[in-house]
Amino acid sequence: MKKKKTHHVVIIGGGPAGIGLAWILQFYGGIDSVILERDEVGASFDRWTAGTRLLTPSFTSNAFGAVDLNAITPTTSPAFSLRTEHPLGAEYAEYLNLVVDEYELDVRTGHEVVEISSNADGFDLTTTEGASFHARFVVWAGGEYSFPNSASIAGIENAVHVSQIPSWDDLPGTSHVVIGGYESGLDAALSLSALGKKITVIDQKSPWRGRESDPSLVLSPWTIDRMQRNGMAGIELVGDTKVAGIQSETRGLSVMTTDGSRWECDGPPVIATGYRPLPQWMMPHFEMRDDGYPVVNDVDESTQTPGLFLSGPVLRHENIIFCFIYKFRQRFGVVAREITHRLGEDISHFELLEGSGFLLDDLSCCDQTCAC
Repeated sequence: MKKKKTHHVVIIGGGPAGIGLAWILQFYGGIDSVILERDEVGASFDRWTAGTRLLTPSFTSNAFGAVDLNAITPTTSPAFSLRTEHPLGAEYAEYLNLVVDEYELDVRTGHEVVEISSNADGFDLTTTEGASFHARFVVWAGGEYSFPNSASIAGIENAVHVSQIPSWDDLPGTSHVVIGGYESGLDAALSLSALGKKITVIDQKSPWRGRESDPSLVLSPWTIDRMQRNGMAGIELVGDTKVAGIQSETRGLSVMTTDGSRWECDGPPVIATGYRPLPQWMMPHFEMRDDGYPVVNDVDESTQTPGLFLSGPVLRHENIIFCFIYKFRQRFGVVAREITHRLGEDISHFELLEGSGFLLDDLSCCDQTCAC
């Protein structure tokens, strides 16, 4: 029987949420943590469809008190390291590896956690490698990309989710229907249109018409710029209706909507309906909201399983969404400080994070509307 490895904290996921939190635990709390990553560091970004870039701009402004929006530590900048403003997925994975190497973070790749159980003194975890770990605290930082949400639509097997398309060049056909009109849907439409294809985008909420202060609810300026700069030739936007089914025809496929309309294409429809927040085996450890996201307390801890924390884009506090890096990194310090405090260690160092955009206690400041 293999010996169980014991740590103060086990972090599940080697993406920005996991690496950034591990850095703060180490640098400000002096806390022993290990990151368990099922693939390689930044694997989800490496799997992005070729040509897909981060929506938020990177700019090296650290020295003037404004941290790069895509940075996961206050002292690094993807813009500086990668020399680009909107990094490709593979480029951002390179940045994450640079952070791991620079700060010598303990990352165990090839370890997919398949079971977690809580007990009086913490948690026991088992990975696909047969390795066993014990930790006083666990942080789920697994992200969403590995759990695509394919809508419950009749004939969905005839479509392909955006996360499963390595390159737009490889998608067969000259016309496609994109189901979902938010960021990934418009990215698919613009990328396929640039290849000379005819595209129809269908979304029941018409997000391209929205105007909100929260960029998680509407299209980003980066996407709007692309729409204006590249034009919408060959792209038809269909809003305020829902896809009811996909049907195979003699010469291709038909996508039917609830208003009785039918849209034909000779290539597979593209599913851009987002992702599920957690794997099935993790869900019993959290209470779940009506929208399917996990419930956490004020320090991002499960209300169902004490000692289990959440970090990353799946984080929600009432109507506040933390799905961008510059959003969820604000909670790194909150989680790390709480864990450090419970371990009986000095938390005065966390005061140094104030004003850096990495320690946000008052959630009400996120819930503002823009009057301009």
